[in-house]
Amino acid sequence: MESTQLVILAGLVIGLIYGAVGLLSGFCLMSSMRGFLARGDGRLVRTYALAIAVAIATSQFFAGSGMVDLGKSIYLQQTFSVPVLFLGGLLFGYGMVLSNGCGSRALVLLGRGNLRSFVVVIVLAIAAQMTLKGLIAPARIALVQASQTTVNANSLPALLATLGPAEALSRALAAAALVVGLILFAFAHPAFRRSPGQIAAGVVVGLLVAAGWFATGSLGADDFNPVPVTSLTFIAPIADSLQYAMLSTGLTLNFGIATVAGVFAGSLVTALVTGRFKLEGYSSPRHMLRSGTGAALMGIGGVMAFGCSIGQGLTGMSTLALGSFIAVAGILLGTTAGLRGALRVQPFEAATGVGSPAA
Repeated sequence: MESTQLVILAGLVIGLIYGAVGLLSGFCLMSSMRGFLARGDGRLVRTYALAIAVAIATSQFFAGSGMVDLGKSIYLQQTFSVPVLFLGGLLFGYGMVLSNGCGSRALVLLGRGNLRSFVVVIVLAIAAQMTLKGLIAPARIALVQASQTTVNANSLPALLATLGPAEALSRALAAAALVVGLILFAFAHPAFRRSPGQIAAGVVVGLLVAAGWFATGSLGADDFNPVPVTSLTFIAPIADSLQYAMLSTGLTLNFGIATVAGVFAGSLVTALVTGRFKLEGYSSPRHMLRSGTGAALMGIGGVMAFGCSIGQGLTGMSTLALGSFIAVAGILLGTTAGLRGALRVQPFEAATGVGSPAA
């Protein structure tokens, strides 16, 4: 089997596992933040923290051992725009609250029969494609060119190395500090320690990020037919998947498209096997409008931020790229603004008296 085919198969398998785990555990940054900020339930946010810790530990091990060159990913660029990354994160985070879930969560819920998520996926894909290559692309490119900066240290280990430690030591120290802090945060919560399913979900999702790096950076390492070094991310892949569905004869399959298909299939099979499949729709045109608006903001913001709550929140963070910290800060702030304060998005049943807030 050629390296490209191995990468596609790996993407499909990773997606299948993520879809199943996402459905069974409810893994989602927006749900995590809502539980943490509004409902006083911190278990899901601990699951997310554990996933980041596992993703960082395993990904940095691969990078330190020379198995994967994370420097070839889009996250570790020497030139990037801080304002655009942060603004994109803000738009994505707030849009995620409006749609009540990110792109990956929409794929998982779609597999469960949630037709609201079908609208979210389609609108997100169109908005992302418009921002990548369509009508919005010139404005995005102009904004990036006007505000981008070139840095000597583009990652936390590189920044630490400027203080004197060798590259390997800087990598180990930076990764260890974050991993230990995140694990302590996760397991300091008694309810989380009593939730083996959530612990398992955090570990598995973190390992899936590392598996994606290994698939594209090691299995896909071919001097004659190289594939982009990447891992779990969903904004551009969802946009590419919609384009592939319409124009497959002129396009080729890649890791991202295979992952998107796998997430949907994994969730669908799991929902059917466990009896969770149930067709659901919007309760009103207003509900659909708000959800679609959130999806558009996620598509635009996700492209500007170079990723979503998974693409930057897990995969980008696993590289320890400074740009990823900036994008994630924007995502967290945008999500917090949507859940608390003057810009809070009211749960749909509270705002209208009917329906369900679920995406």
